[in-house]
Amino acid sequence: MFRTKTDKRLFSINNMAEILAPCGSYEALIAAVRAGADAVYVGAKSFSARQNAKNFDREELKEAVLECHRHGVKIYQAVNTVVLDSQLSELLDVLEFACEIGIDGLITQDLCLTEIIKQTCPQMPVHASTQMTLHTKNGVLFAREMGFCRVVVSREVTKEVLAELCGLDIEIETFVHGALCMSVSGQCFLSAMIGSRSANRGLCAGACRLPFSADNKNSYALSLKDMSYIRYLQELLKIGVSSFKIEGRMKRPEYTTAAVYECRKALEGNPPNMELLKSVFSRSGFTDGYYTNQLGKNMFGIRQKEDVISASDVLPQLRNLYKNEIKKYKIDFEIDIHLYEPVILTAKSNGCKAVITGEPPQKALTRPIDAEYVKRQLSKLGESQFELGGLNCNIENGVMVSASALNKLRRDAVSALDGAICKRNTKTVPFDKEKAKKIIADLNLDSSNTITKPIIRISLSNTSEIKDIDLSSVELVTIPMSKVEDLTGDLERRLKDKICISLPRYMHNEHMVIDDIKRLKDRGFYKFEATNLAHLKILNDLRLEIHSGFGFNITNSLSLETLAKYNVKDAVVSFELKASEINRLKSRINFGIISYGRLPLMLCVNCPIKASVGCKDCKGYLTDRTGRRFKVRCNKRYNYYELLNSDVLYLADRLSEFKSISFHTLCFEDETADEINNIIKSYKNSLPCNGAYTRGLYFRGII
Repeated sequence: MFRTKTDKRLFSINNMAEILAPCGSYEALIAAVRAGADAVYVGAKSFSARQNAKNFDREELKEAVLECHRHGVKIYQAVNTVVLDSQLSELLDVLEFACEIGIDGLITQDLCLTEIIKQTCPQMPVHASTQMTLHTKNGVLFAREMGFCRVVVSREVTKEVLAELCGLDIEIETFVHGALCMSVSGQCFLSAMIGSRSANRGLCAGACRLPFSADNKNSYALSLKDMSYIRYLQELLKIGVSSFKIEGRMKRPEYTTAAVYECRKALEGNPPNMELLKSVFSRSGFTDGYYTNQLGKNMFGIRQKEDVISASDVLPQLRNLYKNEIKKYKIDFEIDIHLYEPVILTAKSNGCKAVITGEPPQKALTRPIDAEYVKRQLSKLGESQFELGGLNCNIENGVMVSASALNKLRRDAVSALDGAICKRNTKTVPFDKEKAKKIIADLNLDSSNTITKPIIRISLSNTSEIKDIDLSSVELVTIPMSKVEDLTGDLERRLKDKICISLPRYMHNEHMVIDDIKRLKDRGFYKFEATNLAHLKILNDLRLEIHSGFGFNITNSLSLETLAKYNVKDAVVSFELKASEINRLKSRINFGIISYGRLPLMLCVNCPIKASVGCKDCKGYLTDRTGRRFKVRCNKRYNYYELLNSDVLYLADRLSEFKSISFHTLCFEDETADEINNIIKSYKNSLPCNGAYTRGLYFRGII
């Protein structure tokens, strides 16, 4: 069973939701468990979107599963980076080990994971990472069709949207506390482009926390406060959220303790101590702006000196909260002590039972033991997770058992119960090694497609110049859906077969978007560019031709194959790939690259310029600390914003080094028709660039 429906129902029946804690180290895991977390999420040494956390090696991961399961806590493994073809064998080893040790679920981003898990370990629960940019009904439904049992929705969703998504037949997990990125998760390339440290590969350098200004001042226009919805947990519980996720695998154990502890208080109906949470870590306090749909300047903040100082005062107090084992279970003992017979101690707790046998008692020479004596020894449970419940003593008169013998019986019983509870909570999953081998064999990674001359496509942010562009050598013209109305009737008729309409990358109102698509279909448009999973479902339902954009972060052949299964005609692969990595890709659908333009570095729901200076004083760009200017593209109809690179990508004189692409796309922003025509000619003739440019990541790659 690749996706199960039972868990969602059980959550609603019990009116419970789990508190899910981040654990970047084993100490943080202990802290989370002892603070009262219901579940934790961890990363291994590879394929974790927090590669800078300490993370867990194999032995530590195995121990972490045992530690969690003996406390009745679930443990999920984040395998949530994009994957290269050259890493697929290593990925399969990671999955096999997760199945073997009893990981409770995998959190994934890359589309290849769903196909691999279906073939090798279909019983493993799979959660769609927030990096899959799922924020609408159709996106969540499509994830369910793919086999996900849970969706971690985008942080940008409002209360109303969250309530709609919780009404679907799938678990919904939402972040309730922690760092808030300016970009929609999975759609940030700023760190990669600036310093080769990719967020999609788990090595984000936090470039957005550096100075960026809309008014030439030393401001931080891309740095948001941390989010906190902890005071809304009762409301979120009623909405139907299945899992309350705390961000912070890079944070220290004290942070994890505080967040879990305050979440537990809030769920029990007590007000959380927001000042404590602010002291342990914040950026000028917290924001709930996305949840309440109150965007703007108040959502922005940075880590200040007073934030750091306040943390030093509370950290020792927080360490005390996880210093000792929590008393999670009652333990009931029954002891039978009869002369000449082995002592038998029966221990029961949480539905589990252990029977321990000791040496026969001795005949008492002075004072025989009694129930009070036995109770004193068996109640010494300080180092365990148990506290004494009931005790039933069956003791023959005139016998004696030493304190050391009773203590050993108690310790053995506690250890056995720990093991029994752990065993009951650990469900290993079968892994098909033969199918895993076949996946690698079928890829035939040494082979590649060879294309003589890739086709030119163009993408226009502004359609005002389209009538004067020479499109004779252009196969496809992609334009934003919000700009279709700018086409004149004659131009529309003449170009209809060449026009591909790009769907909005973020959808606040999915119903409006679907209505817009239907109107365009009625006008005869049939080619559409999908930029997220929701679009695949919408376009398939409407039986339209699908072209996949860069937003899917395609980095391997299996992900291309997944898109092919959902009727995608062709796909743009990730511009974080090196040319050599692109040349290794194989697919039954055509694929291509972005070869010219200002690459989109961030997808934002909150406009950084509007928040800083307002729309009236908008100059259309941000300036970083080095003086470079980054344009902010504003999509007014669909209400989202894109931060574009300061440098123009140019590859006309190096396209011959891309051996397997079927097409390449020239993305134009503010260029005139003459400039566009000259660029197209340059690419037709493989001419070098005269001005400033960047090669992007195609040749330097990412870490």
